[in-house]
Amino acid sequence: MPLEPKTLGAALAETLPLHSSLCRREATSFQRAIQSGDDVVVACTQEKRLFGELATQTPNATSPIRFINIRETGGWSRDAKSAMPKIAALLAAASLPEPDPVSTVTYTSQGRLLIIGPLDAAERAAALVGDTLDVTLLAQGPGAAGGAQARRWPVIAGRIDSLKGWLGAFTLRWTRDNAIDLDLCTRCNACVVACPEQAIGLDYQIDNARCTSHRDCERACSVAGAINFSREAQALDAAFDLVLDLGTAPQIDWHAPPQGYFHLPGGVAQAEGLQTLLRLRELVGEFEKPKFFDYKQKLCAHSRNEVVGCNACVDVCSAHAVSSDPQRQRIVVNPNLCVGCGACTTVCPTGALGYTYPRAPDQGLKLRKLLGTYVTAGGRDAALLLHSQEGGQALLEQLGRQAQLGKAQGVPARVIPVDLFHAASTGIDLWLSAISFGASQVAVLCTGEEAPQYLAALKQQMNVAQALLLGLGYTGTHFHVIEADSPAVLDAALAGLRTTTQRVPATAARFAVGADKRDRLEMTLDHLMGAAPALQTPGAPLAFALPTGSPLGAIAVDKDKCTLCLACVSACPSGALLDSQSAPQLRFIEKNCVQCGLCEITCPEDAVSLVPRLLAAPERKQQVLLNEAKPWACIRCSKPFGTQKAIEAMLGKLAGHAMFQGEALERLKMCSDCRVIDLYSATNEVKIAPL
Repeated sequence: MPLEPKTLGAALAETLPLHSSLCRREATSFQRAIQSGDDVVVACTQEKRLFGELATQTPNATSPIRFINIRETGGWSRDAKSAMPKIAALLAAASLPEPDPVSTVTYTSQGRLLIIGPLDAAERAAALVGDTLDVTLLAQGPGAAGGAQARRWPVIAGRIDSLKGWLGAFTLRWTRDNAIDLDLCTRCNACVVACPEQAIGLDYQIDNARCTSHRDCERACSVAGAINFSREAQALDAAFDLVLDLGTAPQIDWHAPPQGYFHLPGGVAQAEGLQTLLRLRELVGEFEKPKFFDYKQKLCAHSRNEVVGCNACVDVCSAHAVSSDPQRQRIVVNPNLCVGCGACTTVCPTGALGYTYPRAPDQGLKLRKLLGTYVTAGGRDAALLLHSQEGGQALLEQLGRQAQLGKAQGVPARVIPVDLFHAASTGIDLWLSAISFGASQVAVLCTGEEAPQYLAALKQQMNVAQALLLGLGYTGTHFHVIEADSPAVLDAALAGLRTTTQRVPATAARFAVGADKRDRLEMTLDHLMGAAPALQTPGAPLAFALPTGSPLGAIAVDKDKCTLCLACVSACPSGALLDSQSAPQLRFIEKNCVQCGLCEITCPEDAVSLVPRLLAAPERKQQVLLNEAKPWACIRCSKPFGTQKAIEAMLGKLAGHAMFQGEALERLKMCSDCRVIDLYSATNEVKIAPL
């Protein structure tokens, strides 16, 4: 592949000698480099293992080593000669310091394996792992051959009530409701022979649909006493570390099942069977994974006063790791179930959920470095391709190989791949930041490994981001979700990115991406609005609509309905709605509004509605008056309390009530102090003291 050391060196501000066989006859150059103590970037992932071995064999090798792929992503392409700016950007990003380590989640497994399925298939699987794992079988019918005569593993049976948990902490609850007790059964087969309906199979359980209760089997089992038709059903539970489910329908049918649960509907003979058994054998001991999220309850817009508003994270999670806890006004994220997709952080409007692998500031630094180096090296019209480190990376490498063989165009020179732990882990804040940093387009590659709701969430977020840019006058199509399951589909999609011309800010932003999501949005909005073409014309509209689900917007208040009860103020989690200490007023700061809907749901008069939009004017950061009313004056002391509208509405509703007649109704027109005074000074009221 073509490389231009001078061009790359100039962009990276260092001298880069050209090597043609660094992993073979020129390996001594690599060894000298890693003895320097400086960070070393190896632009090859194919020979990562070999370079690692060389590093261990090299005396005084103290340099940190990082690997980056510039071949399939840049050099193996039809326009590889134009790819030097992209390659320089990839090398520059690889030289960035490693992000700070994140917290971890620990699993402990003792190897207690539950195998669920037909007894013959379960025993075959158990035979392949029984020397390493402590196996228990949950029989679901005999299968084609039934159980073996020798009982090598504990066997249980019954109706599964629930299966919950994760690696090292699964709980099975089932009901033993069969007349045959497998703990007492000796597999003598006398019951099988005695049954006239052939209702007993070689799983040694009675098929109640075929049994006509002759009780011949019970008499045949009189010695062992395993069969008792009068035995009551018994609810049982047991703990396991691992689960292998061989049933046709999975017991846990999630898109992202918990770690430690494996489903093989075709048994161990299917293509993935051997790989699954090998993984099971290795899952004994203590394991760690990153804690992929941070949660800040004070920012959460999920619930107030047990009323649920924003439910985006709960709805999008495919691992069932996020649940609602409205009584405590929060959501709960189970770190053991979380698989690190980051979709919950992508759809969170407030930043209460933040992704940590890596954190947004680290991701923003990488994007700014990529785009800045790309421009410095002479690149133009950069497009970022965000992809997962597994399926996405594999597809890109396949495309590069196809391009090298002349069967595809390959990754265009202007398209810069950016690997993510999961494709759904970034959202509108980082995408718009990338546009501010100089990208003309941001594409997210989805390869089919993503849950359907992730695709929907990404597209919805991109609709908001695109509407925002179009409203500001930045024409073109800046955001794409690319769905590709083959190199040919990906090749066509990448080539199609050129079909539109994108307008972006003339000057790239240099701000640092912050840790708070709303701050990130505000900084990039300030940059985008500052250079917005649509705002350059005097008298241009300063507000434009955004799609439903936008994290930006205003609220509309029906003044005819609103009584200024201020329930919406107490419900607002972001400080967007405010009252006034000096007068009955409802005030609003649009910048703070996250469109969670809690105000709309809480309002008892149905007077509040959401207005997703962007107001590109200074007023979005200032308090504005939404409604005000004349205060009601106490009829006894003239002190103002409440509003005329609220008091009149209350009087109208209670005027016909038996408890609010005459003087009782008049007291409703008094402040709280005067109401008590009037009650105790009235001569015609029955008082409790004499009684």
